[in-house]
Amino acid sequence: MELRQTDRGPATRVSLTPGDLLKRVEDIAEGDSQHQVVEMHDVVPQPRPLTFLLAFTNLTYSVKVRHKMTFPALFTTRNELELPEIGNTKTLLNDISGEAREGEIMAVLGASGSGKSTLIDALANRIARSSLKGSVALNGEPLESKLLKVISAYVMQDDLLFPMLTVEETLMFSAEFRLPRSLSKSKKKARVQALIDQLGLRKAAKTPTSGLDSTSTYMVVKVLQRIAQSGSIVIMSIHQPSYRILGLLDRLIFLSHGQAVYSGSPKNLPLFFSEFGHPISDSDNRTEFALDLIRELEESAEGTNSLVAFNRSWQSRKTPRNNTRNQLTLKEAISASISRGKLVSGAATDSNPTSSVRKFANPIWMEMVVIAKRSILNSVRMPELFGIRLGAVLITGIILATMFWHLDNSPRGVQERLGFFAFAMSTTFYTCAEAIPVFLQERHIFMRETTSNTYRRSSYVLSHSIISIPSLIFLSLAFAATTFWAVGLAGGTSGFLFFFFVISASFWAGNSFVTFLSGLVPHPMLGFIIVVAVLAYFLLFSGFFISRHRIPFYWLWFHYISLVKYPYEGVLQNEFDDPIKCFVRGTQIFDNTPLGLVPEALKVNLLKSFSSTLGVNITRSTCVTTGSDILKQQGITDLSKWSCLWITVAWGFFFRVLFYFTLLFRSKNKRR
Repeated sequence: MELRQTDRGPATRVSLTPGDLLKRVEDIAEGDSQHQVVEMHDVVPQPRPLTFLLAFTNLTYSVKVRHKMTFPALFTTRNELELPEIGNTKTLLNDISGEAREGEIMAVLGASGSGKSTLIDALANRIARSSLKGSVALNGEPLESKLLKVISAYVMQDDLLFPMLTVEETLMFSAEFRLPRSLSKSKKKARVQALIDQLGLRKAAKTPTSGLDSTSTYMVVKVLQRIAQSGSIVIMSIHQPSYRILGLLDRLIFLSHGQAVYSGSPKNLPLFFSEFGHPISDSDNRTEFALDLIRELEESAEGTNSLVAFNRSWQSRKTPRNNTRNQLTLKEAISASISRGKLVSGAATDSNPTSSVRKFANPIWMEMVVIAKRSILNSVRMPELFGIRLGAVLITGIILATMFWHLDNSPRGVQERLGFFAFAMSTTFYTCAEAIPVFLQERHIFMRETTSNTYRRSSYVLSHSIISIPSLIFLSLAFAATTFWAVGLAGGTSGFLFFFFVISASFWAGNSFVTFLSGLVPHPMLGFIIVVAVLAYFLLFSGFFISRHRIPFYWLWFHYISLVKYPYEGVLQNEFDDPIKCFVRGTQIFDNTPLGLVPEALKVNLLKSFSSTLGVNITRSTCVTTGSDILKQQGITDLSKWSCLWITVAWGFFFRVLFYFTLLFRSKNKRR
């Protein structure tokens, strides 16, 4: 908890929107002279009016049943199968109502498949509005998505963190994302330190998140109680709380097949079940008794219908009507929360309360900087990943350099050059396959952060694209320097530079292609299979195995979308685009044919016969095939080498754009 002391003049009542109030925190923050970090147990809570009240009414959510499983026990639980069906739909939430108050913990209980996660998803706006019926209101006003993302946080059951970052670094990066740029770094750091103390993580602040010990459920709920008492509403799901944990909870909602069978204080559980005809003995754990009874009723013929009906009548009789006369409006509640330093955000003024709340706390360039800092820090702490990739590139380059050592300009040298270029270009794409697990490992973190508007998807794509370039350039330089002079490629310094540019463009296009695929596939193994298969097809249609003019017309389209085609043709032109340089002279035309084994004198006589027949003098030194002739034989005549280079670069940008749209439409993290 962070206590702020500010000088205030006489109070005046001004009508402001929530956005105005959130914006004023910048002025409030500028007036801070001291920051005090205290433990929650040292603070004696002072009575104050209830600030926030979250009410949800008649929440109903159904999903379509696509087909019946013939062996459902392998893929789903019995409880999930017993959800009530309406035609071709299953009802996951059925007319759920309740409320959660500031300073309290509301726990959702029930068996697996009862609807606990679905209810919390509904309250966290993780279900599409078109599918969810009912209403969710904060202080009597409809809770809009923009405002919810600014003032709330959602910790999912499978929440993941970057394992190489410490607790303090993780929270600091979150502060840089979620807090406005107008708030100084020192004040952001002070809020992080206060949060570390509130969560009881001071001793583990410098520990990587992967090394944290799992703590007991009781301690976790104790921390949640501190958070609630600091001025928050805490809603959580829990399977079977112990007696000690039950004493920390303020409200309970028991669910069965998407219906509420109890809603109220834990203290009222004995009275509720006593009036229902199933009293709880003093020796029984209240929640265990309730869950066991619910499970017994679910297995009966009537099910839990009687308990659902009794709960509704109980609620109408026992629950007092809410007295909203002393309840703060949403504007007043946000103002009170800002004055306590609980909320920090920036917004532009607007007459509409929801539109006045800024969707993202920082501009896109600031988001890109923070994402880049975090990614670079992760990479620096895992140098073995880049080291392994660099080692693979160097080993491949050394093998190629020693295998194709100083190729000559003979016909066989031409064929060996073609083989070298085809293998080298395809290798650059295959070595990019390691990028598949990168996003798949970050997917859950990315979805959690973008769902809460931590940063824009475009910021993520642009930042990761930019920070990948230096490593790709280094790998390209290592490969080009290892192979170019060792193989004996043509062009000198200018030829080397173009070869380096093509390798860099190939790494860029391959990395972008693999990154795009990582946004589509759900598992790394599936991604590797797809990458290997697709790249094999790209190599097949690149023009190495069969030239362009020999490819059947119905496969010609694949030739033009082959990523290997353009860098392959570019390096071939860099090597052979010389009308003076000769690769086949005189008797060398018989090489790679059965006549290549005959004596040299016989080859000379054959040349004389050709000369007399064709009327052209062909001697042993006559140039028969130049580099331009080789390019024509390979069908490389329609694009210049620079065009091939820029097309390869353009492919990289194209797949980055596709990756963005993949994230935009496939990572909304919302149920339909």
